Amino acid sequence: MNFFEHQAAARKASIRLVLLFVLAVIGIVCAVDVAVLIALSANDETTPGHAAVLLVVASLVTIAIIGLGSLYRVASLRGGGETVAQQMGGEPVPEQTRDPQLRRLRNVVEEIAIASGVPMPKLYVLEHEAGINAFAAGYAPSDAVIAVTRGALDRLNRDELQGVIAHEFSHILNGDMRLNIRLIGVLFGILMLGLIGRKILEHGRFGGRDKGAGAVMVAALVAMAVGYIGLFFGRMIKAGVSRSREMLADASAVQFTRQTAGLAGALKKIGGVGEGAKLERAGDAEEVSHMLFGDGVGLSGMFATHPPLLDRIQALEPGFRRDQLESLHRRWLSQPPNGLDEDARLGLSDGKTAHLPGVDAEFNVSPPMVVAQVAHPTTDDYRRADVIVSTIPEPLRALVANREDVVPLVLALLLDGNTTVQGKQHAEIAARLGRETAVFAQAMRSEQLGALHPMQRLPLAALAFPVLRLRPSPELNVVLDTVHAVVNTDGRVSVFEYCLGTLLQHQLRESLDPSRHAPFGRDKVAAVKREAAILLALVAQAGHDNPHDALRAYLAGLQRVLPREHIDYAPPPEGVLALEAVWPALNRLNPAAKQSMVEAVTAAISHDGRISVNEAELLRTLCGVLHCPLPPMLERG
Repeated sequence: MNFFEHQAAARKASIRLVLLFVLAVIGIVCAVDVAVLIALSANDETTPGHAAVLLVVASLVTIAIIGLGSLYRVASLRGGGETVAQQMGGEPVPEQTRDPQLRRLRNVVEEIAIASGVPMPKLYVLEHEAGINAFAAGYAPSDAVIAVTRGALDRLNRDELQGVIAHEFSHILNGDMRLNIRLIGVLFGILMLGLIGRKILEHGRFGGRDKGAGAVMVAALVAMAVGYIGLFFGRMIKAGVSRSREMLADASAVQFTRQTAGLAGALKKIGGVGEGAKLERAGDAEEVSHMLFGDGVGLSGMFATHPPLLDRIQALEPGFRRDQLESLHRRWLSQPPNGLDEDARLGLSDGKTAHLPGVDAEFNVSPPMVVAQVAHPTTDDYRRADVIVSTIPEPLRALVANREDVVPLVLALLLDGNTTVQGKQHAEIAARLGRETAVFAQAMRSEQLGALHPMQRLPLAALAFPVLRLRPSPELNVVLDTVHAVVNTDGRVSVFEYCLGTLLQHQLRESLDPSRHAPFGRDKVAAVKREAAILLALVAQAGHDNPHDALRAYLAGLQRVLPREHIDYAPPPEGVLALEAVWPALNRLNPAAKQSMVEAVTAAISHDGRISVNEAELLRTLCGVLHCPLPPMLERG
């Protein structure tokens, strides 16, 4: 399946989750009604009418408790991935850490983020967990968090850590995260009656022979019994939703890294070391068990959220046998593996085997090729991302990791080359963020960013993303207003400046309130004909100086997405600023319609079969705004 098919599958899984939740609620309500009927049967004075009223009341109260419990838990997770990581006891990884294990983690995640075409996620470590595990959490890539245990950092070598992180990135790219975080809220509601019963028994004081106290005690016991029914349904739902997606994530990770040894090695170490993947000191591990890389709670059989460990290993290495896993277990019990030592012994380091193309380079592409690459990075993309990161000058790497310097750096990326326009932009920055920030941004633009390769601009912004997210919401809103003002200073905005500014606006505003931004639209292309025509006209115009060539490019794109429509080629006079009204409509498209739009934009931008570096970066940005992440280079080596 490609990215768009994965998104459609995730949407179907969400619908399936709702249906399973409804069935679980019906089962719990029926159990409560049976308990009420048993209690009423012991009372000969109860009339049929009275019994019916009590059953209705009991059913409504049960539904209300489950619904309110789910709504409460979902609301508590409104902050997205960071909320989940913090509730699990995670600690943020510093941007400028000196810990070699954390530095290695950050390097691996940076490379995979750039290779995937998504913003750099925020990193957390579960410092007190010796087991080998990890998870990705969030509503969308813009608020994604990846958390790993200290055990994973200690035990895994670089290839194995890369395999685990690639597995977690597949959850980010395939739309699993939002489903997983919703699942936490849904299951909490199902378990509410059992939790209430347990709390009553733990904290209640039932003295003497008070009849009311005895009734409360019985009600609490019934609630706990019903809670076990909820626990049964909850575990069944998690197993049904999670198991197949874990195998899919394994396969995606291997396709990304193009080597099975890393991921297989991580799974072998889970089976071989004494701690396994168990989470001992995190929050409620069972609540997030469906999100974990390895089974963190020890469930098995029909309740298992993950396929059996040996099955996962054999899917990667068919010849691997159980006795080999037992042999590794015996060896590692006496001498646990050390990831950094293995790196040194095996010579595992960043492999810089690719080079950035020239600024004037062109690539052969086709719409199906681009669609296949969306959210579908391979080892070539990983190597190129490694080169992009390694060739960004170290002073810029230091600036992008510094909370005080990152805002002027991002603004410097948006400054115009024309000195007159730049002067106006300087005034906009100074008015909102102070003269010092404006001067610093201008100095960066002239001294450090002038020689930056076009392919490094978006990755540099992606690396800045988690540091920008650290700012309080009011301060971040001022930054976003400044970005908008800088981009729109005189109404004559270059395509790159507009797109980078828009990408920052979209991703950062989503990160402020991630739960509000639904990733799965429902509209078809026919519902957004006007918006699609505007986008294609602007893309065709931006890539072709000759109006006749631009017209042909526009028609090539229109043929891909609306073959039966005749919409005149009419680029709006305000240029790329007209796209402001286009994005909301296009983001409401269903996955299949978004695939058609990506194919159409590709056809328009490359109707001659070739794309320049600048056009490739434009296409990446457009895909990013539409939540269809594209790797940084379009050609395959």
